[in-house]
Amino acid sequence: QVQLVESGGGSVQAGGSLRLSCVASRYISVDYCMAWFRQAPGQEREGVATIYTGGGDTIYADSVKGRFAISRDIAKKTLDLQMNDLRPEDTAIYYCAANPRSPNRRCSALSGSDFAYWGQGTQVTVSS
Repeated sequence: QVQLVESGGGSVQAGGSLRLSCVASRYISVDYCMAWFRQAPGQEREGVATIYTGGGDTIYADSVKGRFAISRDIAKKTLDLQMNDLRPEDTAIYYCAANPRSPNRRCSALSGSDFAYWGQGTQVTVSS
């Protein structure tokens, strides 16, 4: 079992930045997929960014490419999401997720239902 706890959410104006952080309750090996998802009111959950803890295999949603950056620190057991140039449409609850990587599937191929471990979420609100 892995517990994940997100932090760093808040309210910012459009064009501002936030850095989300997710801390795991135990060591996450180099063979995990970790990701950030978000869900806005009345909308389906969408993947924002995914990373392989062993390095590489990083993928971003088209809507955040060039603005968001996902990173992980295995020693600190953290997963971060740097969000720049925020827009009102980025407003959502952001969730951290983790799952052991399957030998036959790249992390970038996973969807939300493939992740076993989830955090409780942190609210991000961007005003225009």
